Amino acid sequence: MSRTMEITILSAENLEENKKAIKGNVNTFVTVQCDGSNNELNATKLDSKGGSYPSWNEKLVMDVPLHARFITIEVKYKTRANSSTSVGMARIPISDFIGGYVHENQLQFLSYRLWDNRVRRNGVVNISVRLKVSQKNSCSNLMLSAVNGVPVAGNGSTGVVTGIPAVWLNYQRNL
Repeated sequence: MSRTMEITILSAENLEENKKAIKGNVNTFVTVQCDGSNNELNATKLDSKGGSYPSWNEKLVMDVPLHARFITIEVKYKTRANSSTSVGMARIPISDFIGGYVHENQLQFLSYRLWDNRVRRNGVVNISVRLKVSQKNSCSNLMLSAVNGVPVAGNGSTGVVTGIPAVWLNYQRNL
């Protein structure tokens, strides 16, 4: 079982190679991979004009298994020999955008520090993330199905209880 996540790779900042800013005409791209996805790899198109400040604004949709803990985002560039070299990577905990204070299906804009192969800071990647929720599992549909509950209190409260109702009045009489 998995959930669908929509990750938009927006841009990167302050990219360096050997402690020098990357010049223009470098074909940079981003790969996104989940730790539990059987090596499924998503990649953006090439940006050849940005240099140290590339931008992609490209949406990648991926299925993330429920047991996954991290997403790895790696910024790379193509070399003349048609291979790729890593500029930097960020390992992002999935808990940053699933659960917590943000509702499902809400767009979040996030920035993460990139680290190169020698574990040195090497720029920042800017992304947006949205957890896609199917209409069957949405909270609004679950609330509609809970209308057949038992009233919480006799004071006109609109809340409902689901599950096995407790008989509080009989308990008080037996005391």
